[in-house]
Amino acid sequence: MPTISIYKDDFESLLASTGRAKRAVSIEQVEEWLMLVKGELKGHNAETGELRVELQDSNRPDLWCCEGIARQIRIKQQGKLKPYAFFGKKPKSSQHLIVGPGLEQVRPYVAACTAKGYRVTEEGLAQLIQTQEKLADIFGHKRKTVSIGIYQLSKIQFPVTYELVKPDEARFTPLGMETVMTLSEILMVHPKGLEHGHILAGQSRLPLLRDAKHQPLSFPPIINSREVGEVRVGDDELFVEVTGTDLPMVVLTLNIFAANLADRGAAIEPIEVQYPKSTPLGKRVVTPQDLGKPRTIQLKTIEQALGQELGVKTVKQALEVYGYDVSAGKGTVKAKLPPYRQDLMHAMDVVEDVAVSRGYGEFVPVMPAQFTVGGLSRIEQTSDRARELMVGLGFQEIISNILGSPDNYRSAMRLDGTDWGRMVEVENAMALTFSCLRQWMLPSLLRVEAASSRAFYPHRLFEAGEVAIPDSTHELGSRTEVVLGSLIAHAGAHFSELHSCVDVLFYYFGKDYSLDPVQHPSFLEGRAGRIVVAGKPLGVIGEFHPEVLERWQIAVPVVAFEVNLSQLAELA
Repeated sequence: MPTISIYKDDFESLLASTGRAKRAVSIEQVEEWLMLVKGELKGHNAETGELRVELQDSNRPDLWCCEGIARQIRIKQQGKLKPYAFFGKKPKSSQHLIVGPGLEQVRPYVAACTAKGYRVTEEGLAQLIQTQEKLADIFGHKRKTVSIGIYQLSKIQFPVTYELVKPDEARFTPLGMETVMTLSEILMVHPKGLEHGHILAGQSRLPLLRDAKHQPLSFPPIINSREVGEVRVGDDELFVEVTGTDLPMVVLTLNIFAANLADRGAAIEPIEVQYPKSTPLGKRVVTPQDLGKPRTIQLKTIEQALGQELGVKTVKQALEVYGYDVSAGKGTVKAKLPPYRQDLMHAMDVVEDVAVSRGYGEFVPVMPAQFTVGGLSRIEQTSDRARELMVGLGFQEIISNILGSPDNYRSAMRLDGTDWGRMVEVENAMALTFSCLRQWMLPSLLRVEAASSRAFYPHRLFEAGEVAIPDSTHELGSRTEVVLGSLIAHAGAHFSELHSCVDVLFYYFGKDYSLDPVQHPSFLEGRAGRIVVAGKPLGVIGEFHPEVLERWQIAVPVVAFEVNLSQLAELA
């Protein structure tokens, strides 16, 4: 969750209504108000006035700044959000931004506005930079989907152009440097180029923002120009742009910045963005733009979720003092989020805001009608018992990830093309290393054994954990079960050694079992058996095939068994 720094004096100024003098607030009052934004005060420096605030809501990027927190509290105090006049305002004919062709394959969308009349203070500049970094890194997935640039408006001549250029065609002095560089040099030398250059990997032409004088403004999403994009204390005319790959996210990010600057006293002027092709918002898009749509919520849905009769009037008031635009109907409320929010995905989002706005202390607690006692489930009891027995037998427990690679769970086990190798795979996985769920436990144990060649032998390992078994009869197409896996590795490891451990395990579980011969690709022929309890196959035991050990680069014999504890618990 994001943690931000705000300064108490700046916070108090933003809390004050327009035309009213600010007043000092106590730390206790700040802590109480932070409940409105699901925030928690993590630290207070009395000398500098710095407050460290941790936000618990990852769906509200508008709150990741001093302006957003102050705005939410101010609305509660005033009883309603005062509308921002710049939403719906026509842009000046001289101020527009032209998008060049081809960007739809690289970084297609941009939104922009100007802000005049707010003279940047030291605290305000710190907040601008912090908000820029938080939104780009967290909301924008480290600038991949959203990045922000802020510039000195007085140095820019419209129209601004957002276009693709060759890597060595444009050059400027980037922020943090004193040397003029080409775009390719920035990617190779500049710290931000090294950090974020992978976003543009493989592109023969790169995005560039420049004005009517062909003056480069920035190289999105990497770095601004030092001449134009270095905002200083005392600047009172700003140009803000957001580029990215998701148009609603780009527009929302600009809306947040526009609202923040307006709260500090700036006059916001929209800019018309002209695209070469139509976008989901049209070919000519005016930004900032209110993307919100009203949603009708049944009153009974809210009351049932909160367990209390509230009435339309109470719900309407609770939402209005939280920033919503609300109209009441018969048994319903039609609610619309403010333009700087876009997190209404379900009726329960509205329910939660009603509860937060009213305060959880306003709801009367109800004692449970039935008395219940918690306890471990049967499978957990069985798993804990298995762990105790394995430790008593001299085995060492490991804990590994259920996610892994097909190479480990299938290919390295000689299971390609067999039913034993069927597994649940992750669609659109970020990396092959974690692209499937293990269908059995033994590869996880072999992975640890392969990394333990320097440890003294014998090695006796076990793990009790979850596996995902494909099952077409299950509603999800697979079932999750808990299994116990174990192995013994040393120069003289053999089937009978581990067989004796299985005998002890089932003796203390009070179950008779038998071994049926089985042909398993991972084990030596004639050295593998199926573990059967009450006529039901529950696992497998055997000596690993030399090819398996070679693929794992294990130099000693290894014997292993696996038992399905979920099915064993059902037989109890």
